[in-house]
Amino acid sequence: MPTDHGFRRLRKTQNRASADACDRTAGPVQSAVGAGLHLLSLAFAGTVDHATLSGMTDDQKTQSAEDPQVRELAEIPAVEVITRSAVMLMSAAAEKLGLGSADPDESPHRDLDEARRLITALAGLVTASAEFLGLHAGPLRDGLKSLQLAFREASAAPEEPGHGPGEKYTGPVW
Repeated sequence: MPTDHGFRRLRKTQNRASADACDRTAGPVQSAVGAGLHLLSLAFAGTVDHATLSGMTDDQKTQSAEDPQVRELAEIPAVEVITRSAVMLMSAAAEKLGLGSADPDESPHRDLDEARRLITALAGLVTASAEFLGLHAGPLRDGLKSLQLAFREASAAPEEPGHGPGEKYTGPVW
């Protein structure tokens, strides 16, 4: 949590921040960017009105900073952040390959160029962080390989093994 001093300084600048919220040419509110990396909600900062997200969330209550389900970034282990990022990349790549539809060839979300980028990013992340992932590395590699093979199958002109998305990080996929 930010110190009381930080809250007082933020409250002093809150009126200025509200006035400058729509002015994209305004200078930064505080000179120390990312100092301490304390993330405040936009409602607290005065740039967004307090509102509920009805229609966007399943439960009608919003989470507050006191809620035990909300964690500070510093409390989240690196392996969890890496794993969640990899799962997000996998899910997005699967959607871009059309794997979320009954017929992937007719999926309105199919975009092989985007899928290539996501798979390459996933390959770089998994390869670079494999030593830290422990037991999670195997399933992530398997998922990556499945996406690489699905990409090859979905391509009109499949690339040679070793030249597909992410294969510069993983090696050829068969």
